[in-house]
Amino acid sequence: MYAMTPFGKRDYDLFDMFDDFDRSFFAPVSDNKRIRTDIRDEGDKLILEAELPGFAKEDINIDITDNMLTLSAEHSTQSEEKDKEGKYIRRERSYGSYKRSFDLTGIDPEGITAEYKSGILTLDLPKHQQEQPKSRRLEITQKD
Repeated sequence: MYAMTPFGKRDYDLFDMFDDFDRSFFAPVSDNKRIRTDIRDEGDKLILEAELPGFAKEDINIDITDNMLTLSAEHSTQSEEKDKEGKYIRRERSYGSYKRSFDLTGIDPEGITAEYKSGILTLDLPKHQQEQPKSRRLEITQKD
């Protein structure tokens, strides 16, 4: 996928194997802490679509550092119900923090654009354009 690999999965080694085992054995059935993404190659650019339902645009951060793009999102909710005496009948809080990084090798970071609509964050990632070799014609001078 044109070098758009998730951060940390370049070389599979023994630590990755133990990490995968730990994650699959001890983690809950669903992997809720991961931003689900689809990446399409459109020829001159890649389109990255990330699912972030329930987030406000202000809860989402996109950071580019060196050659890495990092998506992060964070939000919390709090609700409570009290009886007539002000004692809690029910009080619930939830907090969610999500983060995912991508390698930008072959991408022009200055041309990246983002749009958020209906829980889907869409990033346009233009590919670096190959520089055409410059050519010029030399004038020949005549010496007498």
